[in-house]
Amino acid sequence: MKQGRWKAGQSGNPRGRPAGSGEVAKFRAAIAEQVPALIEKLLARAIEGDVGAARLLLERTVPPIRATEQAAPLELPDGSLTEQGRAVLNAAASGDLSPGQAAQLLAGLAALAKLIETDELAARIAALEGERHGGQSR
Repeated sequence: MKQGRWKAGQSGNPRGRPAGSGEVAKFRAAIAEQVPALIEKLLARAIEGDVGAARLLLERTVPPIRATEQAAPLELPDGSLTEQGRAVLNAAASGDLSPGQAAQLLAGLAALAKLIETDELAARIAALEGERHGGQSR
């Protein structure tokens, strides 16, 4: 009995190729066997002064050092959010705050402004609904 063509979407090899049988997998396995020797050579070159070898080792093994910013005390004026924003910008311009700290403070002020706006809109809507329902008889 002669078999016909495979149906669309049906594989002729339902299990697929065995894992690790491809050329890339064989190449990776060959490299994996040599990794300890490669690391030893790279380390020796780095110790001898090879900057590229040292950089490669450090980039792959040591997490980067992040500049930590110390919180600088800043007294904001009791005035409007605009005045407070100007105080933050002035502190950054004079070097009292880092640009990152200033950006975080300004983002906080912007979030506060949105909260205040939302509260004010909710109060206005409540007042309008109160007027509408207060003037009508039920």
